Amino acid sequence: MRSLVKPASVLALVLGVSPALAAEPPKEPVKELTKEAAKDKDPGFGDLVAAVKASPGCLGVETAKTDSGKSVIFAWFEDKKAALKWYNSETHQKLVKQFFPARAGNANPMAGVPDDSGPLMVIASVTPADKPAKDAPPFKQIAIEIYQPVTGGLSLGGKFAPKEMKVPPRKDKEKPEKE
Repeated sequence: MRSLVKPASVLALVLGVSPALAAEPPKEPVKELTKEAAKDKDPGFGDLVAAVKASPGCLGVETAKTDSGKSVIFAWFEDKKAALKWYNSETHQKLVKQFFPARAGNANPMAGVPDDSGPLMVIASVTPADKPAKDAPPFKQIAIEIYQPVTGGLSLGGKFAPKEMKVPPRKDKEKPEKE
């Protein structure tokens, strides 16, 4: 898990679209580390996954490392309102400021997501930088993607999404009558 904490923390910057379950939020606030301290530990993020899990309306979180080297966070939220709670949370905003200090807040995050979206899955992925550079971010790639579940598929013995995630029923459209 240690190898995921730093990239996952970077992912959370934008995860608030998003990046909770029964877990405690971080006990320590995000803080700057001296160069000496940074060599020996991750940069003061606390337990990011626990913070996302503790965010109101988060249904669950999973993490993974892909064959291509990406660290990935999968986070499920009840709806857009819940995802925005994470986006606007103190933990998320501190991460944004730490990695992008000159970035102004997004006045309308998730503008393209309908307010009545229903449940959302947010996938945040980051590829760490090959070599850390003094004035560069610690990643070479970062992406935040938002998906909405649809009915269909198959599960035997369980599913990837948390049990609490309810997929809305399929909306059948009536077939137009031929004239």
